[in-house]
Amino acid sequence: MAARTKSPLEETAKEIREMGRRAYPFVADISDEDQVNEFVSSAVSYLGRIDILVNNTGIAGPTVPVVNLAMEDWDRVLAVNLTGAYLCAKAALKHMIKNKSGNILNISSTAGIKGLWRRAPYVVSKSGILGLTKTLALEVGVHGIRVNAICPGPVEGERMDRVFRARAKAMGISPDMARKRAMDEAALRRLVSPEEVARAAVFLASSDSEGITGQIIRVDAGLD
Repeated sequence: MAARTKSPLEETAKEIREMGRRAYPFVADISDEDQVNEFVSSAVSYLGRIDILVNNTGIAGPTVPVVNLAMEDWDRVLAVNLTGAYLCAKAALKHMIKNKSGNILNISSTAGIKGLWRRAPYVVSKSGILGLTKTLALEVGVHGIRVNAICPGPVEGERMDRVFRARAKAMGISPDMARKRAMDEAALRRLVSPEEVARAAVFLASSDSEGITGQIIRVDAGLD
């Protein structure tokens, strides 16, 4: 596991170890190629090989119109959300290709399909993930490597609450109203749970989906 902040990594590693599994937390900025290469090399040393890569790191970025968007905000969101996934895939694929097997799962967003009001850097980064997914699937399928993406809709939790607060402030409405509008857009009239996204991820990472590659799987409660 790689992320910039140590304490959440350690907490997650503890949960995994309590399940009787091994966990190796590594503090790294995945937008930095040298740090990514060091992380992947360390993972191979610790685990022996890489079978599955999940590109799940992402930041929300600002809620502002493009005309008011700061260049540094644009650059940072794309660096983490899109370039980071590219760098991790590039580093891991060098090992997967040698093994003639592997599985890459990219976590995108329905925002990358639908667009999202005043969230241009985030939307562009998540749309780019979809293009990266399809291109990689074509490039590495000959090596027995699969590449897929999950597009979650709004997911229950603290992070989505922050998004609703930012959206509500920009729109001049309450956070509860921002949440209700998001729920009303979904066929199931609700947000999705982290567990629902996780179950889709487990399926795509497992041999149950061994005939699936280059696909975009939406877990979004039926958003239009």
